Amino acid sequence: MSITRREFVQMLALAAGTATLAPVAFAKSLTPKNLFRFESKGNITILHTTDSHAQLVPIYYREPDTNIGVGSNKGKPPHLTGKEFLKYFGYKPGSLEAYAYTSDDYLALAKEYGKMGGFAYIATLMKQIRAERPGKVLYVDTGDTLQGSATSLWTRGEDMVRVLNALGCDAMTGHWEFTYGEERILELIKMMKFPFVAQNVHDATWEDPIFDPYVIKSINGLAVAIIGQAFPYTPIANPRRLIPNWSFGIKEENLQRIVDEVRAKKVDLVIVISHNGMDVDKKLVSRVKGIDVILGGHTHDGVPKPIVVGNTLVIGSGCYGKFLSRLDLEVKGKRITDYSYRLIPVMSEMIEPDREISKLIEEIRAPYKKKLEEVVGHTEDILYRRGNLDGTFDELICEALVEYYDADFAFSPGFRWGRTVLPGPITADDVYSQTALTYPNTYKSKIKGKMIKDILEDITDNLFNLDPYKQQGGDIVRTKGLDFKIVVKEKMGNRIQDLKVRGKPVHPDKEYTFTGWASMAEQSGPPIYDVVLDYIRKKKRIKVKLDRPELII
Repeated sequence: MSITRREFVQMLALAAGTATLAPVAFAKSLTPKNLFRFESKGNITILHTTDSHAQLVPIYYREPDTNIGVGSNKGKPPHLTGKEFLKYFGYKPGSLEAYAYTSDDYLALAKEYGKMGGFAYIATLMKQIRAERPGKVLYVDTGDTLQGSATSLWTRGEDMVRVLNALGCDAMTGHWEFTYGEERILELIKMMKFPFVAQNVHDATWEDPIFDPYVIKSINGLAVAIIGQAFPYTPIANPRRLIPNWSFGIKEENLQRIVDEVRAKKVDLVIVISHNGMDVDKKLVSRVKGIDVILGGHTHDGVPKPIVVGNTLVIGSGCYGKFLSRLDLEVKGKRITDYSYRLIPVMSEMIEPDREISKLIEEIRAPYKKKLEEVVGHTEDILYRRGNLDGTFDELICEALVEYYDADFAFSPGFRWGRTVLPGPITADDVYSQTALTYPNTYKSKIKGKMIKDILEDITDNLFNLDPYKQQGGDIVRTKGLDFKIVVKEKMGNRIQDLKVRGKPVHPDKEYTFTGWASMAEQSGPPIYDVVLDYIRKKKRIKVKLDRPELII
C-alpha cells in the first residue's frame, strides 16, 4: 500500500521545535513511522555531512548505475549499485531506500518521494538531535562543501561558510575548497567560527604545516581529537597553479605521528575527518593504528552501515545533502564499547524546514534569484552525471562543446558532482550545478591518436588500479565522438581497446581536433557554463543519446 507525501508528513509530524526523534530499534526497511527515529546510545553523538557541493536547496540526485570495485574491493561496499546494493543491505525494490541509494526506477520514485537535501532541512534534523542529546553532539563536515553552485562561485565560497557557521559546525577539512586559491581559502578560514584541520597539507619548500593538523574538543566530558585529512591528490586532480606553494599527499607516517601525539594527551576518542575517498580510507586505517572513527568524503558513497576495519569504524555519508550521518557511541576507558548508526535520508518534502536557515539561504540567493531561476530549455530525458562510465548531463556538455568548436570529439571531466534534472524545464541553476568551478574556460586543440589512447589508459588506471592509494576518485572522462572498450582486468596500457573517432579506427600518428574544459593550464575560451547555456537556449528541447564505452569486467 502506497501513501502520499502529504500523508507521510502527517504521520511524521516532524516540524522544527515541535517533534522529537524517539528511539526505536534499528529496522532494515524505513517506513513513515521510523524514518527519522533512532536508537539513542552512549555518551556522544557525531553528525556528519560531506560533498554537498554548495547545494543550499533541495535537489534531485541520481545515484550511479555503475560503480566498479577492483581487487579486494570488488563486489563490496561502496562498489555496489542497484539490485546488488539492495540485496546486500536487505532493502526492497521500489522502497524509499531504493530511491535514496540507487538509480533503479529513478524517475518513478523521484515523482513519488520528491527532492532530497537542502540545508534548512538538515538543520531541522540537527536541532531535533541536539534537543534529544543536549551537550553530547559533535558536527563535522569533510569538504567539497564550498564549491559546486552558482552562489558559491559568485561569492567565492562565502555562502557556505555562513551556512556552516549557522549550523554550528565543529570542524571541517577540504578538497574543492582549495580551487579558490591559496589566498582565498585562507580568507574563508578566517570567516569560519570553527577550525579547518588538515594534517597532510604543508609548505612545499619548508614542509611547515599550513593548517592545524587537529583540534581537541570537549563533548559531554570526553576529550575528542578531530584530525583532518584533506584530499591528498589536489595538485594532480586540480590545477597546481591554484595552490603553487602547498604540498599534499596521504602522508601516512605523519598521520600516525599525530594519532600517537593525541593519544599521549589522554584523549578519549580519536576521529579522522577525511577527504580521501572510501577505498583509500579503508586502506589507511588498516595501516595507521589508533583511529576510532574515520568519517569520509570525496567518492560520494552513501553506505548505510559502518565498514569495520580492525578497530576502526569507516563512515561514508553520501553527497549533495541527501543524507545526514548520525553515529552514537558509548565510549568507556578510551575505547568504543558500543555504537548505533543511521544514515538518515533527508527527505525534504517530508520535513519542515528550519526557519533561521531558510531565511539565511533566501538572503544568500536573493541577489541572484532571477538569474538562477531562468528556464533556459526543456529536457525529454533525465539529465544526470554520476556513474563510472557516463552521464546524460555530461553528454549534453560534450554535445555543446563539439557544436561550438566544430571538433572531431570532446572531453569532459569525470566529475561526480552535479544535480539531476527530471524531464521538463532546465534552469540556469541546474547548469551551474554541473559547471561552477574556478577554471571553467573551454578550448580547442589538436591531438595525435596515440596520445588519445595514452590519456584514456591513464584515466582508467586512476579508477581501476588495484592499489587504492593510486586511485584519485573520479569517473571515466566523458566523451562525444569517441568509441572504445574498457577491459577492467587488463593492466595499464591494455585496458583501452577498439578506439575509434567518429566511427573510424584511430591511427596512432593521425592528428585529430578535440575540445574540452576544466584544463590544468590556463585557457582563453568562453566558460563552459556560457557554452552550455547558449546551446540549450538555441536547441530549446534537449534529447540526449548516450555514447557509453563498452565495459568488459
